[in-house]
Amino acid sequence: MRFAQAPPTKAATTSASKVVGKAATTVYVTLAAQVLSLGALVVFEQVRGRQLAAELAEFGGRPSGPDADALAGAATVFAVLLLIALATTIAAAAAHTTWLVRVRQAGALPAARSTVAAAWLIPGVNLVAPAVLVYETWRATGPAEESRRGRVALVTGWWLSWLATLAVFTIVLPLDALDSLTGLGFLELACLALSAALCAATVRRVTPQRSPAVRPSAGSPADLPPSPRPPTWAGPPDEDQAAVGPELPGLACQRRRGGSVTAGPRSA
Repeated sequence: MRFAQAPPTKAATTSASKVVGKAATTVYVTLAAQVLSLGALVVFEQVRGRQLAAELAEFGGRPSGPDADALAGAATVFAVLLLIALATTIAAAAAHTTWLVRVRQAGALPAARSTVAAAWLIPGVNLVAPAVLVYETWRATGPAEESRRGRVALVTGWWLSWLATLAVFTIVLPLDALDSLTGLGFLELACLALSAALCAATVRRVTPQRSPAVRPSAGSPADLPPSPRPPTWAGPPDEDQAAVGPELPGLACQRRRGGSVTAGPRSA
């Protein structure tokens, strides 16, 4: 014998929506932190980075003498900014993976964390699979009236901006890092900021804005007819009525008209 699976209750659906909303908020925060940390690193690179790289090159990477403290302080600031940028990048990737898993779980889609992580980590596959997963999730969980063209345009724009950012960081950046600490500039910052903005827009559109209504199952109390209400009496019974039981409606009507009616047959 097979039992039909009970539909999700309204409380469970609301709870899942809150979990997805918190995951989306985490994505927004980590993306903003990533852009801000990279911006701080770019500013340091433009203001002090090239000069610091030249000074370190003069000392062979190991400064000594009276200028050693100044160089050590600047190098420490650079190291801290670099570590913060790396940490926020890892946090943003983890937050996006968690959000995608939560959305797919809420939409009853395959949502193994290992599958989503593999889509990002396997070389070659990670050039296409993450965008396909996001689009598939949006199509399955989004409103039916949304335009397919709009979905494709937003996901494609986000993914192309991410691929452009990846190309800038892996191809262009090493060429610019020959005479500086990292080679980071405003081009890399602009690419990352655009990619982060489109990613946040995609997350916002894919994340359900409100919980869907829960439909009652067949045979549930919502499908049963309402039970009849017990009869209500106009007032409290008098002493005679309390003795013989409830008064019939017809007799009560005659009593209210002013006539006293006795219960039982009259004797001849």
